[in-house]
Amino acid sequence: MEDNEEVGEEYLFKIVLIGDSAVGKSNLLSRFARNEFDTNSKATIGVEFQTQVVEIEGKEVKAQIWDTAGQERFRAVTSAYYRGAVGALVVYDISRRTTFDSIKRWLEELTIHCDTTVARMLVGNKCDLENIREVSIEEGKSLAEEEGLFFMETSALDSTNVQTAFEIVIREIYNNISRKVLNSDSYKAELSVNRVSLVNGAGSKQGHLNFSCCS
Repeated sequence: MEDNEEVGEEYLFKIVLIGDSAVGKSNLLSRFARNEFDTNSKATIGVEFQTQVVEIEGKEVKAQIWDTAGQERFRAVTSAYYRGAVGALVVYDISRRTTFDSIKRWLEELTIHCDTTVARMLVGNKCDLENIREVSIEEGKSLAEEEGLFFMETSALDSTNVQTAFEIVIREIYNNISRKVLNSDSYKAELSVNRVSLVNGAGSKQGHLNFSCCS
């Protein structure tokens, strides 16, 4: 099964989780990768990562998801780990407005350190804490539209939208890479040689989607 091995090797996507400390990045990752939630999870020091396999259009895609420390004193260490990232979940805690106010700074850092197209999703985590919410769904959607991001509210505690959020980012990365391949000179040359023509509009649709858990 050499073809499968080649596909698995070809589709390895690096995704970073960024955002302030204690917004729930580690628990989002553990919920997605292992379906676990640790009520006593400690602050991440440096960088940790998990690899998860997702099937898209019959192809095996490996997502290598990096959990970066949110604390300021670790940011100089983690900045190098943005390199090569093709996806990012930018996370805030809906019950702590200060974490939402930091989002633009995290987006700026992402732009500075990433030299390629990055599929980006704004994630309002802990939507189970509705009774102490400080950031409305509308505010999250508005920021996402302003910055051109996907948007979703999640809860790592009760699993709300966690799987979906990661899968949307992974699929968007796959679409971005597919579009690059379709537009590459080598692919166009191959089409010309094989006398295959592309029909306008047959490609994947581009655009931004907004989602929420409590609409």
